[in-house]
Amino acid sequence: MNIQQTKSIIEINRVSKFFGDKTALDAVSLNVKKGEFVTILGPSGCGKTTLLRLIAGFQTATEGVIKIAGKEITQTPPHKRPVNTVFQKYALFPHLNVYDNIAFGLKLRKTPKLIIDKKVKAALKMVGMTDYDYRDVDSLSGGQQQRVAIARAIVNEPEVLLLDEPLAALDLKMRKDMQMELKQMHKTLGITFVYVTHDQEEALTLSDTIVVMSEGKIQQIGTPTDIYNEPINAFVADFIGESNILNGLMIHDKLVCFCGVEFECVDEGFGENAPVDIVIRPEDLYIFPVSDKAQIKGIVQSSVFKGVHYEMTVLCNGHEFLVQDYHHFDVGAEVGLIVKPFDIHIMKKERTCNTFEGKWVDDTHVEFLGCTFQCLPMAVSPAAGSPVKVEVDFGKVTLQDNEEDGMLTGEVKFILYKGDHYHLTIFSDWDEDVFVDTNDVWDDGDRVGITIPPDAIRIVMN
Repeated sequence: MNIQQTKSIIEINRVSKFFGDKTALDAVSLNVKKGEFVTILGPSGCGKTTLLRLIAGFQTATEGVIKIAGKEITQTPPHKRPVNTVFQKYALFPHLNVYDNIAFGLKLRKTPKLIIDKKVKAALKMVGMTDYDYRDVDSLSGGQQQRVAIARAIVNEPEVLLLDEPLAALDLKMRKDMQMELKQMHKTLGITFVYVTHDQEEALTLSDTIVVMSEGKIQQIGTPTDIYNEPINAFVADFIGESNILNGLMIHDKLVCFCGVEFECVDEGFGENAPVDIVIRPEDLYIFPVSDKAQIKGIVQSSVFKGVHYEMTVLCNGHEFLVQDYHHFDVGAEVGLIVKPFDIHIMKKERTCNTFEGKWVDDTHVEFLGCTFQCLPMAVSPAAGSPVKVEVDFGKVTLQDNEEDGMLTGEVKFILYKGDHYHLTIFSDWDEDVFVDTNDVWDDGDRVGITIPPDAIRIVMN
């Protein structure tokens, strides 16, 4: 990497964006190097498009500072920023032909006609549309319209090109083709690309650096290889590609237990007998006819041919494993599985139980999550009104279909399958997350009632 590329062209320092009482971005910090292809990746509503619009100037940050090329532009209007944006819906002018669409920005700047002509022809050549100068944009295919939109953006020679899910409207084959063309354009132009998408495969294909976002926060920044092979938490592991994510126990350095079996691993520094999360990619599990060399044995539950490999679900000791392999095994077949130590990725658990700030009410009641809950009496009760910490195990929270049956209500916003149960994140109406382990199947966005029985509540004195 040359010296120029090591400089940060974009500096985002603790930027937040609020829409009323909703937090779209929460103290986000990010540096983008000059000439880099950075992809901001995450599910719908995670804040990725809001972040792009703040860089573009279409929205203004509530808090924090944004700099481009060392100059603060937090409050600078869009037309005065050294960036151009390519939108998902192209935003071409239907009354202008291809040439005039591309030349539009140059004409606004009163650029001489000869220079406009030279630059437009160069941009058309760059996107492979040399002979389309005077075509009506409505006569073009989706892929061709996208090329025109990109040409219109690069003709102004911006320091940064922002791309907001630009391939989302294209069919699969055209999207794959345009991915390769975008990658080549980036290499040829040498300018900084900041690309927004929810498509994990697209991010892994295009990027130098991936920024994974969730709920207005950056979860992890890294190369595609780092993000895939070394996810920092369960959200990243689940969101990037397919994963087997399981509860485990780190017995000691380089030895972990999950599914009732001990496995050698390469991880250290987690302590002894420490609860951890285990991540194993489906392609890293070796499957074969059952034999004594198997680390763990199971029964094939399903098998689907995916064109290059078979995708199989194998039930082992009550846990389901997703396996991808070139060899086919029939449903019902007994098989053995092996995973190598360096293919077991271990992550520190973000939490081991629900923890809430509460207030002691009386001998058998405590207040938290905006409600008063009945609890078991303590040997020594604190004074009424005393602040306390409340702990509730994930598996002790009960969810109901009918919201009215719950002590409080909430919405399912994240579902993580952990081999033998689902780990849910419920956004309660008290604006706090409640985490639930359950065998019941729920959908993202489901409204639920939440009940916490008295014997599930543990009081910890502050």
